[in-house]
Amino acid sequence: MFRINSRCISCGTCWQFDPEHFANGGAAAVVCQQPRELPALQRALLALQACPVAAIEASAEQRLQRPDDGFPVPVTRHRHGEVFYCGWASKRSFGACSWLIRRPDGNVMVDVPRWSAPLARRIEALGGLATIVLTHRDDVADHARWARAFGAERWIHGADAEAAPEAERHMEGAASRLIGDGLRLIPTPGHTAGSMCLQLGEQRAVLFSGDHLWWNRELQVVVASERYCWWDFERQIQSVRALLPLDVAWLLPGHGHRHVFAVGEWQMALEQTLAWVQG
Repeated sequence: MFRINSRCISCGTCWQFDPEHFANGGAAAVVCQQPRELPALQRALLALQACPVAAIEASAEQRLQRPDDGFPVPVTRHRHGEVFYCGWASKRSFGACSWLIRRPDGNVMVDVPRWSAPLARRIEALGGLATIVLTHRDDVADHARWARAFGAERWIHGADAEAAPEAERHMEGAASRLIGDGLRLIPTPGHTAGSMCLQLGEQRAVLFSGDHLWWNRELQVVVASERYCWWDFERQIQSVRALLPLDVAWLLPGHGHRHVFAVGEWQMALEQTLAWVQG
């Protein structure tokens, strides 16, 4: 039987990855349904593995059913790369999501999980790691160890560079920048001074939004949070408005739920967000 112990920090890792079995209980996550069939059990076991503070417990018999391959798990495909969720969330990043983009010209990690040798072996089997994009200062976690293990080049905005002083490449200013075929860094200052998004593709893009934006499943809205803004919320709203022209199919945040948008829904969702925060 799965249970949540007292170590839980309510970071959302489990219920964002596996909302069928875990839910937000306020001060801590809760088990909302016990897994029964093997695929459900294995997904719950991956949520257990992803937890940054070992707050999910399961019986020894259940643990024996853990899938052999584990993280990273596939999320979506785009013509510019295949996207995976890395799991292995870090307490230092308050359980933020890390994403892997598998590309012929070199794989890209967006933000970083805690160091994990099994995950590193899986990423090596998928082609290694050429680039690490750090979307902002909060979620850098074990970036130095990941970069060292794979010889990967790190990108961070200069305004947040003190969080990763060893980073090889600095984004500067407010203009977006292509860093590879179909890979564009977009400065979105506000949550922090150096917040950035990474856009994969131009049409039906995948947007890795860090903590700039996320999806609230209960309210069915895109959230730009003033409560969790550490720098300048007015600038954050300006950055939200700047993303209106994009054609986004997938929103993959650092915190909060991921979401898929139908054609035209992205603009409608952002307009709703802007009306909400300004009204």
